Amino acid sequence: MATKKYINIRAILQILGLLLIIEAFFMLFCIPFSWYYGSTDFFDWNIEDANHDFWPLVISAAITFISGIILYFGSRKAIREDIGKREGYIIVSIAWVVISLFGALPYILSGSIPNFTNAFFETISGFTTTGSTILNDIEALPKGILFWRAITHWIGGMGIIVLSLAILPFLGIGGMQMYIAEVPGPTHDKLHPRITQTAKLLWGIYVLLTFIQTLLLMLGGMDLFESLAHSFATMATGGFSTRNDSIASFSPYIQYVITFFMFLAGMNFTLHYMALHGRIREVLRNEEFRYYFFLVIISTLIITIVLTITGTYGLEASFRNAIFTVLSIMGTSGFVTSDYMMWPGALWFIIFMLMFVGGSAGSTGGGIKVVRHMLLLKNSLLELKRLLHPQAVIPVRMNGRPVSQEIIFKVLAFFLMYIIVFAAGVFALSICGLDFETSVGASISSIGNIGPGIGKVGPAYNFTVIPDPGKWVLMILMILGRLEFFTVLILFSPAFWKR
Repeated sequence: MATKKYINIRAILQILGLLLIIEAFFMLFCIPFSWYYGSTDFFDWNIEDANHDFWPLVISAAITFISGIILYFGSRKAIREDIGKREGYIIVSIAWVVISLFGALPYILSGSIPNFTNAFFETISGFTTTGSTILNDIEALPKGILFWRAITHWIGGMGIIVLSLAILPFLGIGGMQMYIAEVPGPTHDKLHPRITQTAKLLWGIYVLLTFIQTLLLMLGGMDLFESLAHSFATMATGGFSTRNDSIASFSPYIQYVITFFMFLAGMNFTLHYMALHGRIREVLRNEEFRYYFFLVIISTLIITIVLTITGTYGLEASFRNAIFTVLSIMGTSGFVTSDYMMWPGALWFIIFMLMFVGGSAGSTGGGIKVVRHMLLLKNSLLELKRLLHPQAVIPVRMNGRPVSQEIIFKVLAFFLMYIIVFAAGVFALSICGLDFETSVGASISSIGNIGPGIGKVGPAYNFTVIPDPGKWVLMILMILGRLEFFTVLILFSPAFWKR
């Protein structure tokens, strides 16, 4: 079979159109909350009325839907054509920018965030599940806008491409290329031979866990609106809250529920599938899960002991704040119950190192990913044996299976790229006038899709202090981190565009 020489532009435009149609329908989900909490006079659209966001949401959805229809029907014959690797990378990279551009419309039209750069920053932060915000008074926003803010997390957590594969089966043609380009991790587990079925299973688990968490939060006294908003943010490892002081506003029960689901969100969703089918032993034997669990426990114990000994909190509060912060930072959820910058200085190092860990591969968490740390550590230790026995073939093993040298090379390349992009981000932010500590904190927070950082972007602050050029730098870092660099950077390779 001959290799396809051209890039299928019509197919790219058609799929982008479909994604915009999906996005428009999600915007409509916000309208009931706008109606319930907002003004009853739907014909009086006052942009200065903070409680009236009905028409801005309707118009945003209409613009997005019409744009999607134009793209879809303008390229309607393209779906029969093949979608290869190049189309997959282009679609995924462009899609995250396009949906963010249209996703900023509710903020701008409602006057909630009138500045385009700030609105685009908030939207990209939502879709990439970073959770960094420029809003100083979150509680002043209308409920429909806050719900849209939460939905951007939920869509981005599992991935809009994976969603499209789940609800649009005919995208199964070439769908694997888009799935590989979007889903993070060094390997891409399939729960079913058909990629559309894998996508449906992943989203089914995602919806189920979101539903369960919503019920548990409502049992703790949250209303439906806040329960949904925080469940969306938790399962997506996003971090957008409806309160100015994040989760610190809520009871210990609420904090423990969110802690538990942050832990679940940081797990590989393949393990959730196994657990739901009664294969608990396989979950417990999984090396990445054990390493993930071990890191959470050890980090929590160290922080709990230090906070208790120094008298920062009592024992229970020390444990609660410790495990919440560990999972929020390591799992990249970005929620806050306390300002860790006010903790003893020795703990800053642990928190900063956790920012480089990330969740498990196949989770909604960002960062480097636990499995990459494992493979790098195992390979480094085995290199000592290879020096002693140069003729021996000693492969790295994961869950009892040998890991190909190709994957090891990819992991090493990813680590190198991560450090280079992180350093470049720090340098660019320093040029924008930020101090070194804030530049470091904002860069690692954005690449890892974490949310709070250190310095002036710590948990007690937000990203308003970042100048507009710096925000554009951070937006690039968020997308690079969410798509794990190569999906985006490959587009800048001359070889990619050669016929």
